[in-house]
Amino acid sequence: MRKFELIAPCHFGLEAVLKKEIIDLGYDVALVEDGRITFIGDDEAVCRANIGLRTAERILIKIGSFRAETFDELFEGTKALPWEEYIPEDGKFWVAKAASIKSKLFSPSDIQSIMKKAMVERLKQVYKADWFREEGQSFPIRVFLMKDMVTVGLDTTGDSLHKRGYRKLTAKAPIAENLAAALIMLTPWRDNRILADPFCGSGTIPIEAALMAANIAPGMNRSFTACSWEHLIAKRVWEDCYEEAKELVDASVQVRLQGFDIDPEMIKIAKQNARLAGVEKLVEFETRGVEKLSHDGKYGFLITNPPYGERLEEKANIPPLYRKLGERFRLLDTWSLYVITSYEGVEKDIGRRADKNRKIYNGMMKTYYYQFAGPKPPRNGSERGAG
Repeated sequence: MRKFELIAPCHFGLEAVLKKEIIDLGYDVALVEDGRITFIGDDEAVCRANIGLRTAERILIKIGSFRAETFDELFEGTKALPWEEYIPEDGKFWVAKAASIKSKLFSPSDIQSIMKKAMVERLKQVYKADWFREEGQSFPIRVFLMKDMVTVGLDTTGDSLHKRGYRKLTAKAPIAENLAAALIMLTPWRDNRILADPFCGSGTIPIEAALMAANIAPGMNRSFTACSWEHLIAKRVWEDCYEEAKELVDASVQVRLQGFDIDPEMIKIAKQNARLAGVEKLVEFETRGVEKLSHDGKYGFLITNPPYGERLEEKANIPPLYRKLGERFRLLDTWSLYVITSYEGVEKDIGRRADKNRKIYNGMMKTYYYQFAGPKPPRNGSERGAG
């Protein structure tokens, strides 16, 4: 069985969460870097990682790495890689994305163009061809340059892994599904505890919690670019991995998950998204502003992505909104609160210092995940309550 070095990029700040997921899937982590984890696995690992990882952005097969400070070195280093082991003669191949940090080569378009030429030169020699039709399956390449070290990966995923397939409509500033999953994983929440999102928007946080509770793999109902690479991964391997994911679903789970939003249109969208995700019976959505946030359950979790006030016209509304959240949270005296935001007045307006805060990049935006821990529930298992 062929072993690959596999690279899983993630949001900056969430490497530890993804590392744990990969280990829990049964694979050895080789390297942890800012924004990505490298691990070792075979063809089945490619399938299981794409289908099962909740916090990764994609899965790349590492083709190789080399040092390049000039475009000549980039060309020669790329040409030396064994492209014919991955790309058949009729394959359609291109450098889909180039990212460069602290490197002498920094123009993405130039990096992409030179690498494509080098790949063509290599494959012309191997396949004894003057040109390629590129009418077959797609082989997108991604490249990272960090301090002049070039890492080249073949993208097995296609559309980013955060696209689970259930979110057809979204709020103005939706949180990505894989980030929502990671935020939940950074808390001690388990499916015997209540979870509510008072600014639920299109429902992503409670829906991701429901998928976890029912053990529904995030990629179970979508396909991936590598599904068609039968020379690398047999169709049967994909079929077995999808089947494994279906067998692990726990349709009988009982869980208390709620999403509230002041906008009734958002609540409609959230309900539709939960239905598409197959978890509509596990999540309750209700039109309710934060000023009416209350709950008669105990030891629950508020996990939320409130407005940040990035637009000028919204800035004045933000402090009162967070103050109101703080007031309602104080009334939920056994609960814990977890807030991701770029707004810097959180602790002042909530009225309490966070027990922890973690820097996380939400796309290109620097945010902090503020964690206000509540008391631990008694050990008699009576923490589940009515809403």
